[in-house]
Amino acid sequence: MNNKIENILGFAVIALVLIFGGAFLGTQMLLFRLLAGMGFGYALTRGFMGFAGSVNRAYRTGSSKLMRVLMWMFAGTAAVSVAFLYGVDATTYNLWVNPINLGLILGGLFFGFGMTFSSCCASGVLTDLVTGLPRAIITLVFFAFGVFIGFPVQKTASWVTDSWFSTVTGEQLAGGVYLPDLFMWDGMSGYLGAVLLTALFAAIVAWIAKIYEDRKKAENKFVGVGTELDQDKVLEEAAAKKPFKLFSSDTYHMLFVRPWQMRTGAIVIGGIFLLLMGITKAGWGASTIYGMWFGKVIMLFGASSEALASFTHMPASFFEMSIFAHPVSVQNIGIVIGTLVALLLAGSFKATFTSELKIRPMQILFFAMGGLFMGFGTRLANGCNVGALYTPIANFSLSGWIFLAALVGGGIIGNIVARMTVDNCVN
Repeated sequence: MNNKIENILGFAVIALVLIFGGAFLGTQMLLFRLLAGMGFGYALTRGFMGFAGSVNRAYRTGSSKLMRVLMWMFAGTAAVSVAFLYGVDATTYNLWVNPINLGLILGGLFFGFGMTFSSCCASGVLTDLVTGLPRAIITLVFFAFGVFIGFPVQKTASWVTDSWFSTVTGEQLAGGVYLPDLFMWDGMSGYLGAVLLTALFAAIVAWIAKIYEDRKKAENKFVGVGTELDQDKVLEEAAAKKPFKLFSSDTYHMLFVRPWQMRTGAIVIGGIFLLLMGITKAGWGASTIYGMWFGKVIMLFGASSEALASFTHMPASFFEMSIFAHPVSVQNIGIVIGTLVALLLAGSFKATFTSELKIRPMQILFFAMGGLFMGFGTRLANGCNVGALYTPIANFSLSGWIFLAALVGGGIIGNIVARMTVDNCVN
């Protein structure tokens, strides 16, 4: 009975978004951003995916499946992005070709370190507001604080703003290396070479990840991931075909309850990313807006937008804008709603929501530290796992691959420190 109530509520939420979203948000573009965010949230939840898990799962369980799936999602998204970029001036798009500098490396290390303690990232903390509220709230508050205090560094420090090396198109954007510039001789304006190099990088990372997993299995240190085992059962269920009935519990289970294969989630996320790029001429970002949210909280206590602008070097209008008027803010809210819809339609909202309500004092410290490191790291690297990793790689920026290397390094260090801390507390 409870599951049916949740199912009805899930469809009701979708209806309310469609009916009132456009009216209250004011523009069709904001409604699109809300729906895109819902799609991201739904796919991340239904596919048991999260960028933070690419490192944490591998270190803690030996499974590198998520890392390998993400690599092919990155490469596939980049390849299809050529359909938008080929034959046009790349600078007409808001491509995230980020500077390559000390800030990028430190930011990746900080972000990887932080996501170890909070078990999420900038987009994952939004899905966790539904699946793990206490952890997500603590992480989000300190994440937003980290972004806010990192704004002055991001805007003024030369080791964050200036790139060690750039290509012609990269220099016209934010600075950095735009891979097609390296292959202008390939007969396709550099995009053939850029796609092949991106695929090569993805293949190398996936190969290393598979070797790592195989080694863990050989050492009997592979424990696997529960959600990945659930996804494997999907294949078994699909093999046992039953007579199709449109109006049946089996059909509903297939459409709304059965976990997606990870690759299905990756295809949906990649598809939404491409829609976003085609319609907005920009990629997926999530973290900058947290600084605005934090600033708005400060303004409730009497701070002026001008004072915040003076400290952060961000425009005063950035803090004056409604959270329902900024496209990325609306999109982030959509991620939370999409996660809620996924759980309601699956009838698992109550069980999931209540599963992480109790936390220990030590965890509060961990989540706060994780959020702070991640938030500040995003300002050094000019983005998070979507803004400094996924979008730059899909936009053919070399910075995304450098951020990935730093992220993995920071994640390994973070897991080692977290394990030593826990062991010392127990002993």
